Amino acid sequence: MEPENESVPEDAGNQLMLRVERPVYDERFLRTKLLHRKEDNTTFCQRLADRFRCSSVRVKAAALSFLPILTWLPSYPVKQYLFSDVISGLSTGVVQLPQGLAYALLAAVPPVYGLYSSFYPVLLYTLFGTSRHVSIGTFAVVSLMIGGVAVREVPEKSFVLPINGSNSSLVLNEEALNARRVQVAVVLTTMVGIIQFVFGLLRFGFVQIYLTEPLVRGFTTAAALHVVISQLKYLLGVKTQRFSGPLSAIYSVKAVFSKVALTNVPSLLLGLVSTVFLYGIKVLNERFKKKLPVPIPGEIIVVIVSTGASYGLLLSEKYNVDIVGEIPTGLRAPTVPDFSLVPNLIPDAFAVAIVGFSMTISLAKTFALKHGYSVDGNQELIALGLCNFMSSFFHSFAITSSMSRSLVQESTGGKTQIAGLLSSLIVLLVVLAIGFVFQPLPQTALAAIITVNLVGMFKQFRDIPSLWRTSKIELIENTHHDDVCY
Repeated sequence: MEPENESVPEDAGNQLMLRVERPVYDERFLRTKLLHRKEDNTTFCQRLADRFRCSSVRVKAAALSFLPILTWLPSYPVKQYLFSDVISGLSTGVVQLPQGLAYALLAAVPPVYGLYSSFYPVLLYTLFGTSRHVSIGTFAVVSLMIGGVAVREVPEKSFVLPINGSNSSLVLNEEALNARRVQVAVVLTTMVGIIQFVFGLLRFGFVQIYLTEPLVRGFTTAAALHVVISQLKYLLGVKTQRFSGPLSAIYSVKAVFSKVALTNVPSLLLGLVSTVFLYGIKVLNERFKKKLPVPIPGEIIVVIVSTGASYGLLLSEKYNVDIVGEIPTGLRAPTVPDFSLVPNLIPDAFAVAIVGFSMTISLAKTFALKHGYSVDGNQELIALGLCNFMSSFFHSFAITSSMSRSLVQESTGGKTQIAGLLSSLIVLLVVLAIGFVFQPLPQTALAAIITVNLVGMFKQFRDIPSLWRTSKIELIENTHHDDVCY
């Protein structure tokens, strides 16, 4: 409408006037224009053939979707990104190495298998993953779940042998025990990979929206408590049976304290010193993260110093301090898992698959939002499935992303998964050439590394007051998972 001049005040010339014209839409217009659909005269067979018709455009789109590395590697800005990725990869690698050794203890397998799990999956995720900042590899919660299954399926009592035919003197056949538990962990990992891959193909990435934050945080907090309890025997240097199933935490604490009088003092002192040192480094890294070019690598410092002390002071020979022991040099040939174990592991495989995916997608979305790119939940499922399935043939156990390593990779300037690739090469160097150097590493130092890395999860207990004020249902959901996670 045109403004009427006679109705405008005299001072209107000093005002800025704006005229907005909007068309009026009626129901007839919407029905004929916006909701109009062209008639489709094609038959079902024609539509089906068109759906599966192969063309260069479709092949390219499928390749870029299945191999996300092809979308960014050809245009990788070497001058801007390479130096940052190298620094980030080296920093992440020196953290990934001790964590791989440590989390193998949680998975109830020899430490070298933690190194395998820190190499193969990381290499594969570089090709198939959509996140540029998550660090794939061993993780405490998933490792604990695997260890619980391995201990349940392969109890120690099945490998206790009499000496010289006398039942009065018994000895544990550790070599056979470890070999069988490795088989269980590998088969479980194969199943986890298949489940995640199939879920990805079926576009089940949307399930992550139903994994509420209180549920995930409650589960990881409860698991962290069980992890710390499982490490008490290593910190004290006592040997106890490992328990699984309901009330396993209570049984573990009871077993440890029943042998507290047998505490190995050198192990306890070394573990306490390592714990205090690592916690101090963690506080310093957090307080001065804006001033430090890279975080102080507390874990690798503890590994080097404790290994040197163990070797120089002969802690294993003189003081019976438990050490990592033999680390075979080189990669092992691929083998086919023992699928006869599958029927007993199906529920556990689904649980590990869902927990592993929920941890990865939550971290991936956090970093993607911060740095302005997108991640695909379905492709992440496919990537994790391929990482677990293919790596299981090379003696790896199930993996997911690690919060502590991902923060290191991101905070040290990592731009792409080239940083993750470089971190895996550091692990490969240790496996191929210098693994023997870490054989005198005390297990109590690894227990300290595990314990301190879970400090952040225990801070999630602060959620309880806020959940109480906002939603009693979410609070009950949170504490319920704290009670039943074994």
